[in-house]
This record gives sequence, C-alpha cells and structure tokens, in this order.
Amino acid sequence: MTPAERIWQVGALFVAALVLLPLGAILWISLSPTGDVWVHLLSTVLPRSFRTTLILMAGVGLATTIAGIGTAWLTTMCRFPGQRIFDWALLIPLAVPTYIVAFAYVEVLDYTGPIQSTLRNLLGFKTSRDYWFPEIRSLGGAIFVMSVVLYPYVYLTTRASFLIQSASTLDVSRTLGATPWTLFFRIALPLARPAAAVGVSLALMECLNDIGAVTFFGVKTLTFSVYDTWLNRSNLEGAAQLALAMLAMVFGLLWLERFGRRKQRYHSGHSKHRQPARFTLTGWKAGLAVFLCLLPIVLGFVIPASLLADLASRRLEELLTDSFLHAVWNSLSLASIASIMTVLLSLALAYAIRLRPTPLLQLGVRFAAIGYAIPGTVLAVGILIPLAALDNMIDAQMKALFGFGTGLLLLGSGTGLVYAYMVRFLAVSYGQVEGGFGKISPHLDMAARTLGRDATKTLGQIHLPLLRPVLLSALLLTFVDCMKELPATILLRPFNFETLATTVFEAASREAFEEAALPSLAIVFVGLLPVIYLARTSAASFRDRRSARKTAATV
Repeated sequence: MTPAERIWQVGALFVAALVLLPLGAILWISLSPTGDVWVHLLSTVLPRSFRTTLILMAGVGLATTIAGIGTAWLTTMCRFPGQRIFDWALLIPLAVPTYIVAFAYVEVLDYTGPIQSTLRNLLGFKTSRDYWFPEIRSLGGAIFVMSVVLYPYVYLTTRASFLIQSASTLDVSRTLGATPWTLFFRIALPLARPAAAVGVSLALMECLNDIGAVTFFGVKTLTFSVYDTWLNRSNLEGAAQLALAMLAMVFGLLWLERFGRRKQRYHSGHSKHRQPARFTLTGWKAGLAVFLCLLPIVLGFVIPASLLADLASRRLEELLTDSFLHAVWNSLSLASIASIMTVLLSLALAYAIRLRPTPLLQLGVRFAAIGYAIPGTVLAVGILIPLAALDNMIDAQMKALFGFGTGLLLLGSGTGLVYAYMVRFLAVSYGQVEGGFGKISPHLDMAARTLGRDATKTLGQIHLPLLRPVLLSALLLTFVDCMKELPATILLRPFNFETLATTVFEAASREAFEEAALPSLAIVFVGLLPVIYLARTSAASFRDRRSARKTAATV
C-alpha cells in the first residue's frame, strides 16, 4: 500500500467514526445511572409511543405499497392517455415535505377550514355535533398525509424493477394464457418484491423521522416523545433512552427489509434487454387508469401547493422582510456548506474503497451509510452530547490560557447542524458517487499509474472530470434534503436562529397558517429541483431505449 493509499484509507475510517460517534454517545448516556427515569419511561411513555408508532408505520407501509406498486405497474406496463406525463409527474409529491402537507390539510379539513364551513352553510349545521366529518388531527390523518407524500419512494424503486424485467418471461406467460391480473400477481410482482421492499423501507424511515406532521396532528410517536422529553421536560437522559429504543426499531426495520429479500436475486439470461409489450387501455379502463394516477398527484401536491400559493399571495410584502430574508439565508448557507462537505466525504469513502477494498474499510463504509436510517431527533441527541463536551473543554482551555471564554463555540455557530446534516444524508450522496465510480473502467487507473500518477493525482486529473455530472447530482439531492430537514434543525439550531423549515413549524404550531405559507412555498420550489432532475433522467432513459430499439431494428 502506497502512502497516498494509506492516507485515503485512514481518512475513510475517520469519516465512518464520525458517523458512529452520535450512536456511541446515545448508548453511553442512556446506560448511565439516571435513577428511576427509565422505569418511568418504560411504564408510561414508551408503550404508548411504541404502539402508536407501529400503527402509523403499518398504515403508511400498506398505503404506500398499494399506491406505489399500482401506479408503477400502470405507467410501465399499460398504454393510456397521459401515460408518459404520469411517468414523471407521480414523483412530484416528493417535493413537498410531510410537515408542509400536514399543515395544509389541517387548514383545509379542520373545523374552521373551507370544506367544513361550506358544508355548514349549505346544510344549515350550527356546531360540529350536528354532523360527522373525519378528524384530520388524528392517527388516521397522519397516515393519510404521510402516504400521499411518501408513496413515490415505492413507485420509483418498483417502476425501475418493472422496466428491467425480462420481456421473454412475460411473453411466455401470455402465451400460456395468463391474464393481465395473473401476470401482475404471479409473475411481475414477485420479481419486483425486492425493489418494493427497498421503497417501503425508505418510506417507513421517513415516517419514523417525521416530527412536524405528528406534532400538528397530536400523534405521540417515539419521535415526538424524544422531542417532548428533551425540550418540554428538560430530561436529556430520558430522551437518550427513548432514542435508543428508536434505534432498536430502525435496526429492526433494516433487518426485516434484508430478511424479506433474502435469497431473492433475479436476473435475465439474455444479454439484450427488450422492454415488455404494453397493454393498451381504452374506454372506461383508460379513464380509470388516468384517475388512479392523477389521484395521488392531486392529493400529494396539487391541493397543498394550491393552498400555499393562495395564502402566500396575500402576504407577498413579507418577501423583503428581515425575518424572511434571514431564514432564506440561514437555510441556503447551512444547506450549501453541509452538502459540499457531505459530497467531499462521500468522494473520500468511495475512492478509498476503489483503491483498496479491505474488509475493515468495507465494514466502516457500511456503517457510515446507515445515517439516513437514523431519525433526526436521535441524531440530535447523539450529537449534542459530544459537541457540548468539546465546547466546554475548549471554553475551559481558552479561559486558562487567554483569560476569556468561547461559550458554545460549536453548537452556537451551527456546526452541530452541519454535522447532523452530513451524518444523516451521507448515504444519499455516497450512493450517487459510488455509482459514478462504478462506471469508470479500472483500466484508466492502471494507465494513470503507468504514466507515473499517484492516487491523488489520478483522482484529480482522471476521475473528477468524469464524475462531474454525478457530483453535481449528489450535491443537488443532498442540498434539497438539508433544506427540508426539520427534526435535527429544531433541536440543534442556535438560539434565535431560524431556517425556512423552523419558520414553517413555529408558525403552524401557533395556527398562523398564512405566516407559514411563504416559507413553505419556498421549500416546495427548492424541492422541485430533484424531481425535475429525475424527470429529465427518466426522459433521457426513455430516449436511449427508443434509440436502441431503432438501432436494433435497423441492424
């Protein structure tokens, strides 16, 4: 191993240690003596929160599975009016964070909202006791809102699986008399099960991470309990113990996802891929397909975005206020710094693996990639402890050496937030960078070494120019995730420090929905960027497949 390779290896292991540090801090503080706190949590808070979280995750998992797989099958295997538009439009709800959709539906469906007010005026009802209307501030409301926002995770992974399934397998099934329903349930769905499991797991991790929607709806999940125990009850040890229970649930979810996919590896024996023939839908079947694809888009994006646009149009004068501009600047600066740092760390990890994939390094990278599965509230608890200790140590040393203190230098400057963003979204960036390296031939590395380039020069002169589109993609996705992150931002932000996400949360918590509209619309606008990117990628992939088919037909 050359000195340059050794530096890359040590750096990659250091990055993995940074990711594991918050988990170690949570374990340390949760196991420290705290009197009867754990007994109290175990007998009161934990059972109720755990049960509520399980019901929420089960409901969201079922709804996202049905919506994601159903729309993926329709857009992939059927031909009907608007099919190509729905192909990418079904991703749009990903642009809207769950907490923004939650406060939008509270405004629309609550007792004072336009729907119930119209019903009372039309039917002559005086109070809510005179009629029945679904309660949006409930566990069912939380399941509904999260499902219409998170189903694209299942749609995206399952659609990709349907696209690469062997056309020959499906054609043989048709030859043997399989109906479209039989083909879906007996052939295509079992083949797509691993991809669907990945999508559902991602949706459930986002569900477990949510703090905004469950707070608006009054649903006391584990995430809410950590937040409440820490901030409202001023009990950091109890919050750490609840965070440890959440970590156990997260790792259990990851284990179930891998267990569900065990021994399920499917591949085609043909070197040439051919897209399966589509079913042509006409009449009422085509109308039903359009309705089923349009419904989640309307529920997950059109209704919330329309409400936000209407409310924001009434307060356009706030665009130039100091509070809004400061929130925009804080969000952009934090997201920019964190996304750049995260992409650099991902590059270091991926390149170290490419240079020498030792078992220790592979294990470290695998641990470094679990940050996305860790809820923001758990990360906040784990980050606060070591950074606060480091702040106190720096303050004491500065007082001893120079006679003045630094206070909360790290936590008070936003460093804790940047750290949390890096740990949480490292997996998002790493997946992009690793995939980019996988498309670069190892022969280029060998040729560079033959010409006297060491590992660092090879990266700078060969790999980085080839990886530029991938790095920009990773930067964009990480930037948008940082802009939308709420749980870690609420808990780790410096005093009197507001971002767009915290501004929305604070305003919606006070029922001041008009105040939350403008920052919410700004977040939605930024969130559309990766959706546009994915849509362009999908369109380019479609053009490539069509060109390949034309070329094959010509030959």
